[in-house]
Amino acid sequence: MEENLQNNSLPENAYRELAPGEEYKPIMPASSKPKEVTAYSVTMGIVMAVIFSAAAAYLGLKVGQVFEAAIPIAIIAVGVGTITGKKNMLGQNTIIQSIGASSGVIVAGAIFTLPALYILGLEAQFYQVFLSSLLGGLLGILLIIPFRKYFVKDMHGKLPFPEATATTEVLVSGEKKGNQAKVLAVSGLVGGLYDFIASTFGLWADTISTRIAHWGTMIADQFKVVFKVNTGAAVLGLGYIIGLKYAAFICAGSFTVWFVLLPLINYFAPGMTIPVGEGVAATVGAMSPEDLFFHYGRPLGIGGIAMAGIIGIVKSSKIIRQALGLAVKELTGKKGVEKAERTQKDITMKTILSILIAVLITMFIFFQFGVLNNWFHTVLAVLLVFVISFLFTTVAANAIAIVGSNPVSGMTLMTLILTSLVLVSAGLSGTSGMTAAMIIGGVVCTALSMAGGFITDLKIGYWIGVTPAKQEKWKFLGAAVSAATVAGVMMLLNKTYGFGPDSQLVAPQANAMAAVIRPLMEGGATPWILYFAGAVFALILTMIGVPALAFALGMFIPLDLNTPLLIGGIISWFVSTRSKDDALNKARKDRGTLIASGLIAGGALMGVVSAILKYLEVDWMTTGWLGTTGAEVTGLCVYIALIVYVIWDSKRAKKELM
Repeated sequence: MEENLQNNSLPENAYRELAPGEEYKPIMPASSKPKEVTAYSVTMGIVMAVIFSAAAAYLGLKVGQVFEAAIPIAIIAVGVGTITGKKNMLGQNTIIQSIGASSGVIVAGAIFTLPALYILGLEAQFYQVFLSSLLGGLLGILLIIPFRKYFVKDMHGKLPFPEATATTEVLVSGEKKGNQAKVLAVSGLVGGLYDFIASTFGLWADTISTRIAHWGTMIADQFKVVFKVNTGAAVLGLGYIIGLKYAAFICAGSFTVWFVLLPLINYFAPGMTIPVGEGVAATVGAMSPEDLFFHYGRPLGIGGIAMAGIIGIVKSSKIIRQALGLAVKELTGKKGVEKAERTQKDITMKTILSILIAVLITMFIFFQFGVLNNWFHTVLAVLLVFVISFLFTTVAANAIAIVGSNPVSGMTLMTLILTSLVLVSAGLSGTSGMTAAMIIGGVVCTALSMAGGFITDLKIGYWIGVTPAKQEKWKFLGAAVSAATVAGVMMLLNKTYGFGPDSQLVAPQANAMAAVIRPLMEGGATPWILYFAGAVFALILTMIGVPALAFALGMFIPLDLNTPLLIGGIISWFVSTRSKDDALNKARKDRGTLIASGLIAGGALMGVVSAILKYLEVDWMTTGWLGTTGAEVTGLCVYIALIVYVIWDSKRAKKELM
């Protein structure tokens, strides 16, 4: 049946708090019978889940940041619908976005943890990666559904939901025009070709540094100071979407380590040989800036990330209690779910409980026969996964609702430490202990990532008027498709590149997990003093009002992958402030967001294509040229050209067309 739309714009009270007695009525009112789940919307959602799972896995393993797939998928859904002449697509496009957006959240849960198995020299089978991602994704969906009404309806106007807002605007604007698809396609082609040429042919360096000049090499050797920038199109686009404020916090952490702490350590202790962790043998003076960062700077970031996760739990304790109360009321049937109108219908608590029991039983069988082979350890593992996932679920949802960023890596680090200590106390250690801890961490990480991502989908559906139960049912399919895709892509990329500091795919979060878990399980040297200092630093940052998680991530992720984020953020600020006309500034920033989304999707997808070519032993790399100064100079020139293109194309926006 046709969608009964009141208009093509969100109601005036969509983003503000409601007055006493006031109700929010979505674009598709509860009395309408919109097209939502169709063969087209489900098929498109599955295709989007596969494509963006592959793209997000590659980019996340490279830079440690997983772009949110919701906005690009929404843009593509709108564009395809417009090109094919389809009408009344708002409900179907929302379902496409909801199914497809499973890609980013499943990928984040998987790549932040499971590559650590390879880094630790352990073999991870396809079924282990797939099941840990799938079970975590299903658990995240099930645990967040009882809290939907609290976050989505009861907190209307009190939580900003930045990503959900942007995605909703794209979907709603699609009912009027589809010009976004053309902009996205062109920038996707530019970003894809740009990164493909660099990664496949090596016509220019993908990272440039101050070592390009003689004085830069001298400063790096003597003072341990070096400035580096990754020239990839995808990373630049990521910085644009993150924005200047958040990117500045990340880079502030990075600059503090690289330009303050490391030079000071070198100045005062060039002959220090006291090891602070596994594998530290050379003196400080004999190390490169990169070695100093790996052994001394990065553990500070790990401590900071862990403390930021704890701070997040403490700040969200009230929300956890409130959400738990709502869940109990739903489970005991006190809310009268059967009388809910279409736009407030969830799948029943009986169904949720039945699926949850099935997931926990499957998890028990998987842990027992596929990982642990010990009944006592298996029971402990399942309890750890369920309790930690439940406690952190609302923290993840709240973080997404407030800042649009899920601190899942910090919470997962805490999960790994807690899990390792419990398992060691129970007599499990060594290789089997590390495998168990990482897979448990993978399940928890994916559950938390899915919970945060799915609350975004549900908020989008609330604003538009989609039936929540349909989003919830088909999200299970999106999780399954994304889990299978990321498992295959991860194994392909590991065989092609490997994961680690010396690989093109550094897998920074997974390296942090491996660095934390190895000494806990094998009894090696652990840099506790650096973890402690990083944790205290995070506390101090919180006291002065600086986002500790963003700062700590900057301390942990390599410099060359942080600086492009700042450059992208500066571009975003620049194009949105050049005019005195606020409407024109907004149009330019919105067009820039489309361009940045294209750079991300195109660059990341072509990165996967390049990986497949290398896996097939197709070698077109100009190795003799790639390591030269000329390659770095060329890289600098084309990078400047890319920046100019983004600014120029963004400023072409016109108010009446956006």
